[in-house]
Parts: sequence; C-alpha cells; structure tokens
Amino acid sequence: MADRLSFDEYVAARSGRLLGTSYLLTRDHGLAEDLLQTALTKAWFAWSRIDGDPEPYVRKVLVNTYASWWRRKWSGEHPTEDVPETGRPDHAGPSAAAHDLWQAMGRLPRRQRAVLVLRYFEDLTEAETARILDCAVGTVKSQTAKALAKLRLDPAIVAEVNGGEWR
Repeated sequence: MADRLSFDEYVAARSGRLLGTSYLLTRDHGLAEDLLQTALTKAWFAWSRIDGDPEPYVRKVLVNTYASWWRRKWSGEHPTEDVPETGRPDHAGPSAAAHDLWQAMGRLPRRQRAVLVLRYFEDLTEAETARILDCAVGTVKSQTAKALAKLRLDPAIVAEVNGGEWR
C-alpha cells in the first residue's frame, strides 16, 4: 500500500511536467495524454522495483514509448472525398515567431526533436539525455548539432530572423 501511495503522490506532483514533455514530443494534446497515460501505466507495474528517484525511469519509459509509437506504422488516417474543416493550429502562444519555431520543430526527424526537447525544454544534461534515449553522449551531441543546423536553415525561421525577407 505504501508503494501505491508514493506512486499516486508522484503522479500528482509530476504529471503536469510530464504531460508538457509528452506534448512537445507528439505535438498533439490527445496523443500527449495517451502517451503519458501509457508511460505511467508501465511505470506503475514497475514501481516496486524502482530504487531512488523515479523521475529518470519514468522519463525513459515516456521517451521509449514515444519511440515505439513512431516505429510502428500508423494507419489512423483514411482518405475521404470531403476535406475536413480546419481548426486553429495546435500550438501554445500567440507569437508568430513561436509558431514558426513550433512548425520548424515539427519538420525535424523525431529523434532530433526528442533530443532538443530533453536538452532544452527539459533542461537535461547530455549524459541524462543519452541515458534516456539509450545512446552515446556523442550521439546526443551530433543529433543536437544536426537539429540546430536544420532549424537555422528552416525557411520560416530564416524569414522571421531576416524581418520577413530572404537575404
């Protein structure tokens, strides 16, 4: 029963931050909630075996679950004759620059996006990021460099930096 209470306390204290990470990875509120729920379910089953701080373990489960989702072929979209109504963009903040960055992040490969989310939004070290992604620190460094280089060349960001004009 004590393990159950500590898990409940952990979820109450950390689920908001973990949901934010899930959202940054998936870029969709519904998928982020599903991802977090799936990761927390997996963590609950292993809760009695987790020694010390559960945060790294839960974060690793979250990222690994996300990785397994993108490896799996998804067939949730089906072509139709009618184009659905377009809603408002799924991003936070009214700033056009934030929207441009958000769109540019969405164009990155998922692994590079995961590295940037963990390094800069979650403020993890290279070693912590490597541990969560189960790769070498050098891989984190190279994926970060490649992702930042792609962002620097993204047309939406280049246009924003140059005052809306190509230079």
